[in-house]
Amino acid sequence: MNESIFDKLDFGPFKPLLENDDITDISYCNGGQIWVRSLQQGSMHVQIEGATMDFVERLAFQCSNVMGTTFNNAKPFLDAESAELRLNFVHSSIATNGIALVIRKTPAKIRLKKEKLIEEDYFTNDIHDFLMKCVLGHCNIMVAGETGSGKTEFVKYLASHTDPKEKIITIEDTLELHLDKIYPQRDIVAMKTNNVASYSDVLVTCMRQNPKWILLSEVRSAEAVSAVRNSISSGHNILSTIHADKAASIPYRLYSLMETDLEVGQFLNTIYRYIQIGVHIKAYYSKKYGKFHRELDEVTEFYVDDDNVPRSRTIYRKTNDDNGIMIKPSDHLIEYLANQNIDVTSIVDHLPEEMPYKENTYENFDDGRGNIEDAPEAQPQEVSKMDPGAADSTPTVEPTTEVSDQPAAPTIAEVSAQPAAPEMEPAAPVAPTAPAVPTVEAPAVVPEAAAPVVEATPQVVETPAPVATPPVEVPAVQPLDRLN
Repeated sequence: MNESIFDKLDFGPFKPLLENDDITDISYCNGGQIWVRSLQQGSMHVQIEGATMDFVERLAFQCSNVMGTTFNNAKPFLDAESAELRLNFVHSSIATNGIALVIRKTPAKIRLKKEKLIEEDYFTNDIHDFLMKCVLGHCNIMVAGETGSGKTEFVKYLASHTDPKEKIITIEDTLELHLDKIYPQRDIVAMKTNNVASYSDVLVTCMRQNPKWILLSEVRSAEAVSAVRNSISSGHNILSTIHADKAASIPYRLYSLMETDLEVGQFLNTIYRYIQIGVHIKAYYSKKYGKFHRELDEVTEFYVDDDNVPRSRTIYRKTNDDNGIMIKPSDHLIEYLANQNIDVTSIVDHLPEEMPYKENTYENFDDGRGNIEDAPEAQPQEVSKMDPGAADSTPTVEPTTEVSDQPAAPTIAEVSAQPAAPEMEPAAPVAPTAPAVPTVEAPAVVPEAAAPVVEATPQVVETPAPVATPPVEVPAVQPLDRLN
């Protein structure tokens, strides 16, 4: 561990963990609990003597002094980073169960090796060679996966296969790639965003540096998505990472981060046209290997067809039996690589045209866009499933058709119109019953009786009003007479 600004820090009981290359993350929280993330075992709970809350607080104060800042109730968050280490502290005034610390190791080296990756079933030899050809052919590649799945490491591995003569500019908000230190002789510029220089500001300067490759750190904001669009639409090539559940959903994930009213079709057309490859990496604890296992789970290509319709095609997928299945990429991608003087014939000629299982049909139907045309078999199956229900609904329709077929309804209307006059005659006899209504008029006298009652009521109201008035005036006159 070759640190610079942290040389004066005393990491004490954490030092063995920092020197262990298998450990990538260290988390201290919950009143003294220590969790580490290992390349081999994944997340593990460990106990270290001397790693107390008092020690972590002293480490935080040492770090704040080195950074020239404070760490207290007024400034409860502390971030510090060096060439290969990143620290984040949360004060106990915010972390109510005790001070919290996370240490992230970002070594300046390429951890991934082809032989080891193939031996550990990370991917197959065919998809590895094909992806390296895509890098040489200047394909724009987005790597997706969960936190800790190894997205950044894979981007570094892809970047290591770029042409050494091509200029690379890295744009990050936290330093993790370190390509300038891994390849000190190459034409590489490492840029870091901050409160003064945003993604947009750095990207403008980046364009003037005339790079061939732009490596963006994880895309997690609308500004980063705009940087991706501006980079690829201006003719530069990108390698970047993003959080997504599968490779085919990367374009929609980019759109969800935009938070704009931009029409989805217009946005997706740009993404599908300029991003050629999407990769998804999965990390989990494998019972087969008895350790934490990472693997390249899915590779999807994006393109816009001759009818200007955005489409995707999954060309590689890891199956449940740990075997990766790869199919031939589309003619669009093969032609794109051929235009870059990259021949992939020896890699893809022996590959099948389609996936050997029906999941591909569903995926083409879903394919991140829902292209029904790519899954013609899915529709008949759904229709056939609906046929029995439709047959059941048909007899229910028949009685309605029978009712509608009866011409009796209009005939009845005509018949009812003809005897309408005789029907009015019985209505005339009903008129004699009308005298019964005048008999009911007798209660009409009741409202007349109610009228006198109402009249009495206003009389009562009028009586107290005048009575109240004279007594008030009389006492007012009497004292005046007395004064006289």
